[in-house]
Amino acid sequence: MGNFDKKLEKFWDIFYEHQGYVKVITGLENTLKIAVVGLAIGIVIGTLIAIVRVLPKYRTLPRVLNGFCTFYVGLFRGTPIVVQLLVAYYVALPLLGVKMTALNVCILVFGLNSGAYVSEIMRSGILSVDPGQMEAGRALGLSYRVTMMKIVVPQAVKNILPTLGNEFIVLIKETSVVSFVGAADLYVAFNYIGSNSYEFMVPYLVMALIYIVLVAIAALLVRLMERSLRKSDRRN
Repeated sequence: MGNFDKKLEKFWDIFYEHQGYVKVITGLENTLKIAVVGLAIGIVIGTLIAIVRVLPKYRTLPRVLNGFCTFYVGLFRGTPIVVQLLVAYYVALPLLGVKMTALNVCILVFGLNSGAYVSEIMRSGILSVDPGQMEAGRALGLSYRVTMMKIVVPQAVKNILPTLGNEFIVLIKETSVVSFVGAADLYVAFNYIGSNSYEFMVPYLVMALIYIVLVAIAALLVRLMERSLRKSDRRN
């Protein structure tokens, strides 16, 4: 126990006395920014891809778009997020002559990666909606696009909300790899504290607790949103 107290003192010395908490706060902000903005980008991309993939394929353009979307989904689901970060930061963007900060590259890659997974989630949600909803919208004179965006997709979102919550939780946990391209996250912050205190037990334990709390809060928010949607459905 006494040995652990010494470890705790070393941790507190770097965390508070030497302002290690500043790096922790920065890392926490970056972690949340990557996860939240990445999911938002993923939802937009995933919804568009899902709509394309459920389009009738009797015309050439939908078939071409479907082929591109299938390739996109296979590419991002078939490679690890670390590889995607490294290729984007050290290969793709330099070849294109694009300069971005490590944080923005991480947000972009996480958004593109999430889009591939959200597209499958959204596609299953769209397919779970009664086909009669689409037929009813078309019978009222609405176009396919309007019917899809105004009637089908909103119902699909209700069906897939828990799965989207799980995707957000996965993104939070996957942010622990952004240090590979030099972005500052929770791992970088607590690794800094451990390196300066020459003791990694307590920093990594605290880091694990922070991730657990973040995931618990995200799960709670998803449950509250589900409850709110169920109440609105009962009122309607």
